[in-house]
Amino acid sequence: MQSQDVAQRPAPSSAGPVVDVEQAEAALVEHYPRLVRLAYLVLPPGLGRSRRVLTAHALTQRALPRNRTPAPVIPAQSTGRDGDPGYALVRLQVLRTALEAGLPLRARAWPKRSQLPPLLPHVWGLKLFPRSGGADELALDQRLSTLSGPARAAYALRGLERLTDDGVCKVLAAAGVADPEGAVLEAGGIPAQYGLLDSPEFDPCSLQARPTDLMRRRQHLKAALAAGAALLVCGALLGLPGDGWGPDGAAAPPYARNPAAQAALDPAKLTRVPPAAWRSSARTDFSVWPARGDRTGDQALLRRALAVWARPGESVQVSATPGTLSGGPAGPPQLLYAGTVDAARVVILYDGLRIARYAEPKDGTQGAALDFARVDGAGRAEAGAVVLGRSDGNVRYLTAPWVRKAGERDLMKPGSGAMDLALTGGVTAPLASPALRSGPCTSWNVVQLTDDTGTRLLTDLGELVPARLTAGRPGSPGEVSGAAALHIWQPFACSLGTVRSAGVRSVNAWAFNEQPLPDASGSGAWVCTRAETWRGGGARVLAQFHTPGGAYGAVAAKAENVPSCGPRDPHVLAGVLWKAKAGDWYLLAAGSRETASIRATGGVNGAARSSRLTVPAEQGAQAQLKGTLKDGRSLGGLR
Repeated sequence: MQSQDVAQRPAPSSAGPVVDVEQAEAALVEHYPRLVRLAYLVLPPGLGRSRRVLTAHALTQRALPRNRTPAPVIPAQSTGRDGDPGYALVRLQVLRTALEAGLPLRARAWPKRSQLPPLLPHVWGLKLFPRSGGADELALDQRLSTLSGPARAAYALRGLERLTDDGVCKVLAAAGVADPEGAVLEAGGIPAQYGLLDSPEFDPCSLQARPTDLMRRRQHLKAALAAGAALLVCGALLGLPGDGWGPDGAAAPPYARNPAAQAALDPAKLTRVPPAAWRSSARTDFSVWPARGDRTGDQALLRRALAVWARPGESVQVSATPGTLSGGPAGPPQLLYAGTVDAARVVILYDGLRIARYAEPKDGTQGAALDFARVDGAGRAEAGAVVLGRSDGNVRYLTAPWVRKAGERDLMKPGSGAMDLALTGGVTAPLASPALRSGPCTSWNVVQLTDDTGTRLLTDLGELVPARLTAGRPGSPGEVSGAAALHIWQPFACSLGTVRSAGVRSVNAWAFNEQPLPDASGSGAWVCTRAETWRGGGARVLAQFHTPGGAYGAVAAKAENVPSCGPRDPHVLAGVLWKAKAGDWYLLAAGSRETASIRATGGVNGAARSSRLTVPAEQGAQAQLKGTLKDGRSLGGLR
C-alpha cells in the first residue's frame, strides 16, 4: 500500500550545530544555483517546465530559517561544502518543501504553502523555462518523470551531491520521507547518467523567455469572471439547510446533493450476492463473493463506510496501490464483508474495478482508515483472498467462497510442509506477515489456498490484495504447489521484499539456465523473477544467481518496464562476477535456453557459442553483454 510518500516532518536533530540566520543566508547565496537545480529536479514534472522553474526559485528563497536553528546531522557533501551546517540546513529545507509540493491536494483541507503556485518570483505574460538539451538529456528527463518524488530526490542527491546510498537515506529520512530505502531502490532503476544533471536542460537559472498565449489569456479572463459568479451562486445553494442523512462518522462534509450520489451512498442499495451464486456463475471473481461478517446488517456502520469512501475527512488515513483511483463509487457498490476483526470494525466493498476497505476502531471513528486496491481483470486465481486486517505482525484474510482449505507455508523451508489454518466464515486464523517483519529475512510465510481446481500460494506485500506466486516458463507458468516449484522459490523468497507496495498482481520465478562453476564445486542456478502489476505497466524484473550451499540468491541484474522474462519476450541474458574459493574471479553469464551465443566486452572480453559464458575477470570489472538467439535475433543483457 501506498500512503503519502512524505511522512510527518521530523524535528531537527539536537545533536547538530546551531545555525544563525546569517550563516544560512551566506550558504544559500553561495550555493543558490545548486539548490535551485536540486529543487527543480525533485518537483513533479506535471507542473510544467515554467511553473517548476518559478516554484524552484520560490522554495529556495523561502528556505531561510526564522531564527537560530539546529542543523541536522547528515553526511558531508563534496568539496567546498564539507562540514557547512548552514548549507546542510537550507538544502534540507529545499528538499523537504519540494517533496511537499508533489503531494496531491486533498478536498476540504488547507494546502501547504509549497503546494500553491508561487506569488513571487513571478513574471506576468512570460513563460520561463530552461534551455533545451540533447537527446540524452530529454530521455533522462522522461525517465525521471516516471519516478516518485522521493525517488527523484534520491537520484538528484546521488548525482548532484555525490552522496552514498546510506547518505541519501539519511537525508531523505531527515526530510520526512517514510521509506528512504524504497526511494533509493526505485531510483536505482534509472541509469546512472549523473553528468547530465549539470547540463542546461536541468538549470533553472539559465532560462529562455517566451510570451504566453495572448488570445487564450483574454479568454481566461472572461471565463474567470463567469466562474466567480457561478461560485457565489453555488456557495449560497450549498449553505441552505437540508434534511441530512444522519451522522457520517469520520467523513468530510458533503459537497452537493444529487440523486446519483445519494444512491451510491445509500446502504440499503448495496449489492448483496447470494451465498451460492458462484456455483452457477460463468465468472469466478470478486463479483460473485457473498456478503459475510457479523455486521452486514449494521446500517450505521455501512453508512459511515460509504460516506468516508465518497469524501474522506482530514483524520482518515487513505492509501491506494499505484495506479488506483481513490474517488467515490459511480454507483452502489457490492458488499463483501462487514464485521469485527481484532480491535476494529471492517467493511470491504467492491465496485467492479476496485476493492475498498474501511476500518475504524471499536470505540469510535477517530483513526479511521480507507484503503484501495485495483482488481480489474481478476480471475479465479487472483480473486482468492483479500486482507481483512494486520496486527501484531500477523495478517488475516477473507477468502473466496470456493476456497475449501487454507494453510500457512514458509517459502524458505520447502520441505517442511504447510500448517493448517482455521477457516471461520471465510476468515482465516492470523498468520505471520512478511510485510510487517523488521530485521533480517530468515523466513517468508505465505498463505496456501486449496479449491476444487488446485492449490495456490499468495503472499502479503503490504497491500489490500495478496500477490499470486507462480513458477515456470513465461506464458505458461504453473502454481507453486509441487516440490520442484517450491525449491525454485526457496533462495529467492526474500527478493519479494523489493516489490512491496508496488501494486503487484503476481510474481513468477523462472529457472532459465544452470551453469557449472569453474572450480568444479557444483552448478549455479539462474532464476528470473518478474512481478506483474495490476496497472499493466511497471513490471519489475530481477535476474538472480544462486550457488550450492547459499541461503539466498544474488541479484545479478534488474530492470523495470521491460518485456524480458515475460510472455511477450520469454528471453533473458544476465551476468555476475563470481569469486572461487581459491580467490580467482570470473564473469559468469547465461541466457535462456534459446540463446545461441554470448559475447562480453568492456572490462571483460570473451565469447561462447552456447547459452553460457565463463571468463576469468578482475574484481570490480564491468562488462557489457550481448547475445544472439537461435533464430538470429539479438539479445541484450538485462540492466
